[in-house]
Amino acid sequence: MKSERLRIALGFAVISTVWGSTWFAIKIGLETMPPFLSAGIRFLVASGILFAIIRARGLRVPLSAEAWKTYLAIGILSFSIPFALVYWGEQFIPSSLCSILFGAFPFWVALFSHFLSGTEKMDAYKFAGTLVGFAGVVVIFSPELTWTGSRGMAGMAAILAATLLQAYALIPIKKHGREISPFVMNFVGMTMGTVSLLSLAAAFERDRPVVLTVSGAGSILYLAVFGSVVAFVTYYWLLKRVQAVYLSLSSFINPIIAVILGAAILGERLDRSVLAGAALVLVGIAVTNWRALAARSTRSAVYTQRRER
Repeated sequence: MKSERLRIALGFAVISTVWGSTWFAIKIGLETMPPFLSAGIRFLVASGILFAIIRARGLRVPLSAEAWKTYLAIGILSFSIPFALVYWGEQFIPSSLCSILFGAFPFWVALFSHFLSGTEKMDAYKFAGTLVGFAGVVVIFSPELTWTGSRGMAGMAAILAATLLQAYALIPIKKHGREISPFVMNFVGMTMGTVSLLSLAAAFERDRPVVLTVSGAGSILYLAVFGSVVAFVTYYWLLKRVQAVYLSLSSFINPIIAVILGAAILGERLDRSVLAGAALVLVGIAVTNWRALAARSTRSAVYTQRRER
């Protein structure tokens, strides 16, 4: 039991750390190639890696009706449309603002889980904790809440739409994908995403310039290996073991990780807004999990008393 909790904690740390850096990496990639092509190549590389892992491990690819409900949900609602929106939207707004907007993800997950899942009801703790956590994300980036360009609002709307679709996708994925390996689930989904995004690139980006640079290639490789294969396999492994609402709170941690990495690697300054916002995020996560932590503490106390008798 303790080892399972440790693996869950490590998984949460992995997705928070990796996805905390992906907004910056996407921005670098967009400097060298158009959005749909950049996202499509990312998933092409990632799906190739996943295919090799599946073959090496001899994993089965289920083709039942239940499995296809999962594949369609993850392929269309998690990878194809949302990533087209994210990459397109991030052309027009700063990556920090993107991470703030993606903080809306836990709200959508809480609402969909409450009304559609039947098993993950939203209580006052989840609602209040999610609200406090989002406030913390806003505080972190409050000094930088500006953007330029006439298409800024469209970019913001695209990011918000992506969060809505990905949150809705978690319901059928959690319901129908329990018996499917995370490697298989992500391989099929990313293959669908590859076809969709490269088709969009062929249709709308034929005349867009592509510049081959070391930084651009490095960003795509990083996003494919870590942002896609490592993070998404870990994420859907966690989804089978943790309530979707709790797992979605990683969206609050990601901006904190991004700021910490910026300070550690790029020498960026950690000001008071960052520290205050990070504190709010941690408080929000604690409040959201308060009922579960209290129940676990009570069970532990009862177990200790029984052993002492």
